[in-house]
Amino acid sequence: MFDDARSKKVVLAAHCLLNQCAISDGTAECASQFTAVVELLMEHGIGILQLPCPELLCLGLERGDAGGARRPLLDENSRIRTQMLSEAAVGILRRQAVTIARQVVDYRSHGFEVIGIVGVDRSPSCGVDTTSRDGREELGRGVFVEILADVLAQHGTVLRMVGTKTSEPERSIERVRRFLDEVGRPASRSGPDAGGRD
Repeated sequence: MFDDARSKKVVLAAHCLLNQCAISDGTAECASQFTAVVELLMEHGIGILQLPCPELLCLGLERGDAGGARRPLLDENSRIRTQMLSEAAVGILRRQAVTIARQVVDYRSHGFEVIGIVGVDRSPSCGVDTTSRDGREELGRGVFVEILADVLAQHGTVLRMVGTKTSEPERSIERVRRFLDEVGRPASRSGPDAGGRD
């Protein structure tokens, strides 16, 4: 089944890696996507499962405060984190995480390799190695990544994770490259633009 040109490799990616238009006001450093990271995944023949933007779902595009961009970044991120920990927001995120976990289980049950999660460090929601708390960037996961990891574990799944930052493109590319190298060579691709099978 599914014995066709697809690589059967999938990665879960933070929403804003593919859609910078969704992030909080004043924080976009790319016009549309974090192109270098997205292209690296594409070069490896990896399907991208775009995660929902948790903050957009729970707080809206203005993140519940139209003046948020006037605050220092880490202060605003910390305010957002506090809002994301509300009972209502956690309920929304948990439901989203259950849907994602079911997709991961389905992919795996059909022989696909779910490589892991590519998150965004310093994010109050999607941080992998660091998040924002109390006006500082600290070690730890964002609210959504923490909930997603918990729900995945309840479904018998642990995924590797790597954090990126648009403010550190070279470091991010190197981190994602090492992350991908751990799972092996890029998949062979076929099709009119790939020159047939390797």
